[in-house]
Amino acid sequence: MNKLETISNLFEDNEIRSIWDKDKGDYYYSVVDVIEALTNSSRSRKYWSDLKLKLKEEGSQLSENIGQLKMKSNKDGKNYLTDVLDTKGILRLIESIPSPKAEPFKVWLANLGSERIDEVFDPELAINRAINYYKKRGYDDEWIKKRLNGILNRNKLTDVWKEFGIKENYEYAVLTNEIYKEWSGMNASDYKEFKGLRKESLRDNMTDIEVALTDLGEIATRELVKKHRPLGLEENKKIARTGGRVAKVARDSMEESLGDTIISSDNSLSYEYKNDFEHLN
Repeated sequence: MNKLETISNLFEDNEIRSIWDKDKGDYYYSVVDVIEALTNSSRSRKYWSDLKLKLKEEGSQLSENIGQLKMKSNKDGKNYLTDVLDTKGILRLIESIPSPKAEPFKVWLANLGSERIDEVFDPELAINRAINYYKKRGYDDEWIKKRLNGILNRNKLTDVWKEFGIKENYEYAVLTNEIYKEWSGMNASDYKEFKGLRKESLRDNMTDIEVALTDLGEIATRELVKKHRPLGLEENKKIARTGGRVAKVARDSMEESLGDTIISSDNSLSYEYKNDFEHLN
């Protein structure tokens, strides 16, 4: 198994304790572990206490986002409440630490910001970045073409939803879940867990049949919305369920012919997760 590319693995051999939050779809990292890795300080807790006070005095919003979760101590194996930050918070913390070890992260963040600004002026750069990303992970050109077409079809659906009163991100998530639940029996979050995924894209880890049924459910929903013109979330939920049932009919027919389920727990990951506090293989 390859190592998963997360913040935890960017600190050489230093262990950064982290906890995965399924509901928020993000990791929470131990602040003192990050500070110890970057500063080599034997008093990382004192360093963090002083820095936290400094950030608060400066009016930094970072201090408002600090949470506490129980994490296992490397010293005695017991669980203690530990200051944590999510991914965005940890990256902001790194920018606040005057350490030579933090410089590579700061350069990386600066380059990342520069790339995104360039993509605003030339969107093709973003498309090329996505294509190169998929190629590096072994996807062939035909798969990439289908994936990009799927993204376009998904955008067509969200555009239609917008026309009929859907504006908030959580509403799009609710409607998408209605489609998934109708044809697969699982919402998107449960489906990802079934496949052993966390932040990864569900569609990138689907079989061809699963992708086809997902596309069918969304295309059917899009056409039904255009036909029946539902207004608001509740009316659109009914239409989304109907679109999902179109895909469910296709699934049932295929499974009857195959004599087996087409829902697969397989994924395309080159790594796997462990359950003991997110120590990753």
